[in-house]
Amino acid sequence: MADPVISPVSDTAPAQGAHAPAHPHLKSLVDAAKACGPLRVAIAYPCDAASLGAAIEAARAGLITPLLVGPPARMQAVASQSGLDLTGLEIVGTADNPRAAAVHAASLCRDGTAAALMKGSLHTDELLGAAVSREAGLRGGSRASHAFVLDVPGVERPLVLTDCVVNIEPGLMEKRDIAQNAIHFAHAIGIEKPHLAILSAVENINPAITSTLDAAALCKMADRGQITGAVLDGPLAYDNAISSVSAINKGIVSEVAGRPDILLLPNLEAGNMIYKQLVYMAGAECAGLVLGMKVPIILTSRSDSITARITSCALAVLVASRGAQA
Repeated sequence: MADPVISPVSDTAPAQGAHAPAHPHLKSLVDAAKACGPLRVAIAYPCDAASLGAAIEAARAGLITPLLVGPPARMQAVASQSGLDLTGLEIVGTADNPRAAAVHAASLCRDGTAAALMKGSLHTDELLGAAVSREAGLRGGSRASHAFVLDVPGVERPLVLTDCVVNIEPGLMEKRDIAQNAIHFAHAIGIEKPHLAILSAVENINPAITSTLDAAALCKMADRGQITGAVLDGPLAYDNAISSVSAINKGIVSEVAGRPDILLLPNLEAGNMIYKQLVYMAGAECAGLVLGMKVPIILTSRSDSITARITSCALAVLVASRGAQA
């Protein structure tokens, strides 16, 4: 039997070449996005060095044409203090108010001036509140959800995790939308027939653990065509989802176990912990988007690396170019 496709990082893992990128899967996604041409992105309230710097770097990489939506004087002051040059970048002036900037940035997406929305130095709820409002007109046909792409050292392909950011305690029908959004997303980044593992604490159905019941229902929904474009299995515990050895030891026969492309988490707490463990303990790098809207939404964090910010822009380009919105 073949070794597990996804295995823990260890001292015996093969070393990458001296000139190999640390996170080759993310680099491949950036290269694919560059081939699509730049995307016009409305960046809401980019009033700190990190968000302005990310806009400049993503523009230099040929990924985006940024529209800096916010108070011009504050943005120029931050740029001057940080040694950043905004020459050639379009500034769309608003009042010095994060909510006002978010509303205006969303309106630029609604009227087609921009094809994606990006978070600047405002709170996530301020941006998403503006984006999902009825006035913004950006809601899609499904529930909004978030997906991360993780590049884990020693793992031979990217891994999609959902939902670690937006939906706190999703029910069955919300999980259906989260799964379908992630499947469309996987198609957009080049995974033609993704394997989707539905995670729980155990691999057996237990009425006392709601996520096991949801997993069983989601698999049957896939059988009946209510979820399409992927191979689903669950419930699976984390160990047998990522390790074929663990699955074999537990007698699990599955196309998905040991070789997932997507991990569907039972709730936000589980997802948030897993992705941070992979980033901070396994050396993973990640990038992500909000899906299920009429335009992709790039959410960034103050702790994000420049690689994460640029790759998130690349994901938006791929999603917008390849029609992965619901």
